[in-house]
Amino acid sequence: MVYTQAQNKDNMLSKKEQSIAAISMYAARGNQDSLKVILARGLDCGLTVSEEKEVLTQLYAYCGFPRSMGALVTLMNLTKERAAQGIKDEAGREPSPVKSSDMFVVGGQNQLKLFGRPALGEVLTFAPALDQFLKAHLFGDIFSRDNLDWRTRELSTVAALSVLDGVKNELNTHIAHAKHNGVTQAQIDEVLIMAARCRNGMV
Repeated sequence: MVYTQAQNKDNMLSKKEQSIAAISMYAARGNQDSLKVILARGLDCGLTVSEEKEVLTQLYAYCGFPRSMGALVTLMNLTKERAAQGIKDEAGREPSPVKSSDMFVVGGQNQLKLFGRPALGEVLTFAPALDQFLKAHLFGDIFSRDNLDWRTRELSTVAALSVLDGVKNELNTHIAHAKHNGVTQAQIDEVLIMAARCRNGMV
């Protein structure tokens, strides 16, 4: 085990990336107490408030509004507590304005770059509104926000899906997307090990 870790250390997640993965997992599980610990740990290792906020905002597309909003409330209250203690967390930058007004077109272009291929599937023909929502909103509105890169967004998505039940196909799909955007197999393996700890309630 030690030898394998030594071999792969250059491919392992950074402290910030570990925090992003853990934040995504505990937010997806709705475990607010553990999430608060992980959010604080992330801020202490250099994540900005904007980065953490963006991770939690994006997760609503994969975990639903209730989990995302609950996690954002936890982050909001944590930043207030830390400010009262004299801790000055870096705010970070907000996303740049998107110039195009046709987010369906932008989202289609982003989706093609993200996947490395056209998005196909019988379900998109069966429910064309889903294709509209995915392109215009998820891959248009959300993936055009540039305060997180796509590699980080896919890392966060894989982490969140890895602790949810009944989403095996989606998890495998996003693992492939994550790899296409630069996440290594060693890093995916690290996320899955973290997911097992999260499922067991370990912080």
